[in-house]
Amino acid sequence: MREELIERYDLRVPRYTSYPTAPHFSPAVDGAAYARWLRALDPAAPLSLYLHVAYCAEMCWFCGCHTKATRKYAPVADYLDAMLAEAKLVARALPARMRVDHIHFGGGSPTLLTPADFGQTLATLREYYNVTLDAEIAVELDPRTADEPYVAAMAKAGVTRASIGVQDFDAKVQKAINRIQPHEVTARVIHWLRAHGVSAINMDLCYGLPYQTVESLLDTVDKAAALRPARIALFGYAHVPWMKPHQKLIPEASLPGLAERWAQYETAAERLIQHGYEAVGLDHFALPDDAMAKAHRARALHRNFQGYTTDKAPVLIGLGASAIGALPQGYVANELAIDRYKAAVREGRLPVTRGIAVGGADRLRRDVIERLMCDMGVDLDEIALMHDVDAGTFDDELTRLASLEADGIVTREGRRLTVTEEGRPLVRAVCAVFDEYLGQGAARHSKAV
Repeated sequence: MREELIERYDLRVPRYTSYPTAPHFSPAVDGAAYARWLRALDPAAPLSLYLHVAYCAEMCWFCGCHTKATRKYAPVADYLDAMLAEAKLVARALPARMRVDHIHFGGGSPTLLTPADFGQTLATLREYYNVTLDAEIAVELDPRTADEPYVAAMAKAGVTRASIGVQDFDAKVQKAINRIQPHEVTARVIHWLRAHGVSAINMDLCYGLPYQTVESLLDTVDKAAALRPARIALFGYAHVPWMKPHQKLIPEASLPGLAERWAQYETAAERLIQHGYEAVGLDHFALPDDAMAKAHRARALHRNFQGYTTDKAPVLIGLGASAIGALPQGYVANELAIDRYKAAVREGRLPVTRGIAVGGADRLRRDVIERLMCDMGVDLDEIALMHDVDAGTFDDELTRLASLEADGIVTREGRRLTVTEEGRPLVRAVCAVFDEYLGQGAARHSKAV
């Protein structure tokens, strides 16, 4: 991509896993508001569960998650008890024993749970909720802390998809981010997963890491593609030491410069396509027969706090410290601090400390942004019709898009916008044009690429 475009549009903008985005949540939405929202849900609607296991064995220095490192299991077990107590509080607030089609374990590291506790967690969720027999149950898996008996126990408990964190296979890069994970460790875990019937496998890679080069990243991509996961996410490392102090352990001089970072993204994306993967949205790649690729082709892809998803449920229940939930009425976020989170739950209170109610204008713009992020394009006339508003609502935004259009980032036919292939890495900058909240408050975001 031309250097002047890199300089002009590689701005600090949200990742748009929600709209409005999390920096604009406020204490005005609390546990009492959340309880009212839960009670008002359609009892026939499906919902999804996200469980945030807020612990890991050691801290990876690149990590941007809300997590805490521990070598002892007692804090993890205590936290798990609180999380299941929260699941019960939510279930009691619902209008019925509602259907669950998707469960996602994130972290931290869910594989820090013992096999027995992992199985008991799913059994408890099935007690509180109507988890369907064909529900997708996905787990973010750390190959460094999972052995074959653990993988077998997950499969027996009903896990259908595993998302494996890799980031980079280069030893120098791994040392710099404090994540030593040889290729053979990852390959062995994938073999175990398939042997025990968990064939839906995702893999996370990262560009922009310390000491990473185009050549080393391409080697990682080739090794990852050879393992043939159904989906590969290619995320840009977000260096935000003002938010995540442990990232200060990564010397800024070791990070690739802007032009190098862009080259890493573009060449890695091109290589993944050469390996038979289809580009999905901003940073995902899927094999053609995977459900995500099919949803992308059908323009039925969605986006939530876990990123791109095929999940269509109108309700996402977030469980655990820092977990975020989404309901038709708005978004809710749990207490960040683990101790305060546990205390709230044990007092019988829903641990929501902030959130935001979503109005009609928010839903309108959320749909525009989601279609841009998922489809790399949007028909503003169609969105306006769906929301029963005049399409002229977006005239100011179309004017502001003129520079992006002139630079070949986006094309326009009437009110139909298409992000070009060259502009794909900058889709968040296109979305930002429609973000009425951007610039309000003191939020600081990661770079667009």
